[in-house]
Amino acid sequence: MSEELLSQIYNAFDPKRPLEPDDPFYVNCHEVRGQENIINEVGRNIIRSNQPTCQLYTGHRGGGKSTELRRLRHYLQGQQRQVVYFEATKDLDDTDTRYTDILLACTRHLLDDLKQQANPGPLVSWLQSRWQSLKDLALTEVEFENLALEAQIAQFSTLTATLRQVPSKRSVIREQVDNHSVSLIEALNGFIAEAQRNLGATELVVIADELDRIALIQDDNGHTNYDEIYIYNSEQMCNLACNVVYTVPISQVYSDQSAEMRNIYGDIHVLPMVMVRMRDGTIYPPGLAKMKELVQKRVEHYTHMAMVPGVFESETVLDSLCLISGGHMRELMQLVQTALNWTDELPIRRQAMLRAIAKGREAYQDTVNELDWTKLAEVAETKRVPNDDAYRKLLFNRCVLEYRLVKETEDDFQTVRWHDVHPLIQKLEPFVQAVAERQAAQVTNNPASEDATDGA
Repeated sequence: MSEELLSQIYNAFDPKRPLEPDDPFYVNCHEVRGQENIINEVGRNIIRSNQPTCQLYTGHRGGGKSTELRRLRHYLQGQQRQVVYFEATKDLDDTDTRYTDILLACTRHLLDDLKQQANPGPLVSWLQSRWQSLKDLALTEVEFENLALEAQIAQFSTLTATLRQVPSKRSVIREQVDNHSVSLIEALNGFIAEAQRNLGATELVVIADELDRIALIQDDNGHTNYDEIYIYNSEQMCNLACNVVYTVPISQVYSDQSAEMRNIYGDIHVLPMVMVRMRDGTIYPPGLAKMKELVQKRVEHYTHMAMVPGVFESETVLDSLCLISGGHMRELMQLVQTALNWTDELPIRRQAMLRAIAKGREAYQDTVNELDWTKLAEVAETKRVPNDDAYRKLLFNRCVLEYRLVKETEDDFQTVRWHDVHPLIQKLEPFVQAVAERQAAQVTNNPASEDATDGA
């Protein structure tokens, strides 16, 4: 067994690598994700609408959104649409993001991608009029007029890089841009309109990925940066003269602003987990099969060995890794990589699998605050997330996962949605204790149930 083969398989499970539509590793999981389909739900809105659309897309971090958004881009390009796609975390500090940062990131990427199709003059003029203020912030000592056009355009990149890398200057930069955001959007929309006239494509689409990773910040008045971005600045978010798809933190979708967000953006499209277990905890064979296919696609690219017993010691070892992931794709990738680190030669054995699971549990135990174990016990019983910030944080941190199942009959079509505690948490001692305490409290509060059980 060569170290080269182990390294190839290890890198095939890179958890941070989104897949392109033609990637040999791609597996279509729509049937076990509540029949979610980004082409039908987001793409056709863009294709069929007479007006520019502004849509939100969400799901758990690492659940496959970036891969699905790449599928959307490919579909739209096949429909003669021009797509500007960017990963927002390369422009933003996700621990401290505001609306202004997103506007500047959109501006920078539109300029970078379309400067050959439209005159960037209005945007350059906007930046030039702010230049003295930026010089006063010690961002640069260069005279704007002395820069070539290409270098002037590049100063938008300098601005976004400073916002991301220099926290001490953020508030002042944001204030400068906020005070003139209306004129910036006007200049940007003029640039977009000209680009669309000159493009062979019929429409322009901007896809801002990874905004779902933005951390929650709450001020003294209880307002959050999520509300500031998606609610208070919704008019600006929706005011670009083209189609836009923004990702959004899943916890915001289930906040008390949910109805208002739907009113602003229409249906919010959610990518749930692959359903490996039913709501009652029993294994869901089609979902488990899909997760195993995700593993097989990566392995068979480098070796013709049988999955069992060639790559995995037993079916139980493979099934255990897939089930403990909770149907979360990135989790499965990380588990397999960790198991491979404890493997000198294939197959991956039970001991390596157990070490990987123990490492995953460690990470989640460190994630959960002491007061949250009782909340997790409640979610495990009720299969729902109450409308409360503390519970939504557990959703954001992937301690709680969302699942969907479509029930279809001749005269009805129903989507059943539920939440459950991540399987890596379910055998942690604090969680087991919280569940036992909750059950004991219920018996204490309802002695009749205990009597009925004894009688049975």
